[in-house]
Amino acid sequence: MKTKPLIILLLCAITVSAQVTETEKKLKTLETDTLSGWKTGAVTGVNLAQTALVNWSAGGESSVAINGLLSVFANYKNKKSAWDNSLDVGYGLLQQGKDKGFIKTDDRFDLLSKYGQKAFSDFYYTVLVNFKTQFAPGYNYPNDSVRISNFLAPAYLLGAVGLNYQPNSYFNAFIAPVTSKMTIVNDDALSAAGAFGVTPGEKTKTEFGGYARIIYSRNDFKSELLKNVAFTTKLDLFSNYLKDPQNVDVNWENQIALKVNKYISVNLNTHLLYDADILYEGGPARVQFKEILGVGFSMKL
Repeated sequence: MKTKPLIILLLCAITVSAQVTETEKKLKTLETDTLSGWKTGAVTGVNLAQTALVNWSAGGESSVAINGLLSVFANYKNKKSAWDNSLDVGYGLLQQGKDKGFIKTDDRFDLLSKYGQKAFSDFYYTVLVNFKTQFAPGYNYPNDSVRISNFLAPAYLLGAVGLNYQPNSYFNAFIAPVTSKMTIVNDDALSAAGAFGVTPGEKTKTEFGGYARIIYSRNDFKSELLKNVAFTTKLDLFSNYLKDPQNVDVNWENQIALKVNKYISVNLNTHLLYDADILYEGGPARVQFKEILGVGFSMKL
């Protein structure tokens, strides 16, 4: 599969997003459950884009693209404890050219649960469990015969015990000096190749180290310029005490949702990764980066 210069005629770009909000100005759902102390919510979105070229003298290729996301949460808090639960799912496909198949543009599953008992002031003694994986095989495009990832290959299971600082509903910092991280490669070929840092032939690798997770999320800005903006940034850092602790794993995600007016919305997602155990084409590890931009019409259901 070769990449060709493209002159794209955009015929259709539709964004359908379903949201339930506390007020018309908020982009993220915040509902109070019938049980006191619970807050639950969800943000969903589907972006569709299609380009059709028939005998187009200027050149180019037809294309179809779809990206979907689901982000749900259920959080509980009282005077002595806090329990946060979230699930983030994303999947995207692209077909470029009528004789070519679909390729992935996004594929993620991220489930997190964090429970804390109040220690003092805005600090909580906290236990965190996080599970991440993907749904479908990934290939070394343009060579679609070489599989480089799969369902549960990799998957990451992390358990941590530490102290959580939460001074308000926007900012959250969790520091865990006691953390276990398991990497799962449940694919025979990838396991045999030692993919994602496992010992060749093994399907799991366990690390012990320190972990930090910092989150800032807000969708109720007061200024006129930002009043229709929802912003979330998440930074995860992990250092393996047992091997090369200076090689810190980095996972940094950003999401910006902007409602321009009643009908038009913009979504921007970025994801930066660095893991010294994930080699790049047999060479040293490199910084990985992904950006997804969606612009279109929106409809509240």
